[in-house]
Amino acid sequence: MAIEITYFVHGTTTDNEKGLSSGWKDVQLTEVGKGHARANIKGIEGKKFDAAFCSDLKRAVDSTKIIFGRSVPIIEDKRLRECNYGEFNGKPSDIVEPMQEENITKRFPGGESYEDVKARIADFLEFLKKHYDGKNVAIVAHKAPQLALDVLIKGKTWEQAFAEDWRKKKAWQPGWDYNLE
Repeated sequence: MAIEITYFVHGTTTDNEKGLSSGWKDVQLTEVGKGHARANIKGIEGKKFDAAFCSDLKRAVDSTKIIFGRSVPIIEDKRLRECNYGEFNGKPSDIVEPMQEENITKRFPGGESYEDVKARIADFLEFLKKHYDGKNVAIVAHKAPQLALDVLIKGKTWEQAFAEDWRKKKAWQPGWDYNLE
């Protein structure tokens, strides 16, 4: 059997509006971000979900509650967190963004690498296989976990995942579909 995953990104945060990369820093959604979360509702029309998983960071939790309300169980999971930029959590994005592709295997000082994120997501996917086989689930999280899904499920290299990231193309959509075999 397979697990159908629909992936949503959290709405715009106070850090996003200031040009900061939050990482593991816990920040609030802005009013614009709440609107972005509501726009994700289009991605659930006509779909039935067995659960909605989200990062335990407030921006993802709040986005999940806006998207799903009480329609499905919402399960927070720290494995779905953004990459821990360590000393660079909450620092200017024009500094952090260029470092991301340099930290695929090398850890951010005091943080983790994208390979570390991939290991967390691989562990989460094994959990899904064990407990949600044949189900439809939603995930609401961040950039790094979504790129890790592209690597783990779609077979992309990290370099491809970064190059083809919708954020670079400004090609947001209300949900991305993944099929976990």
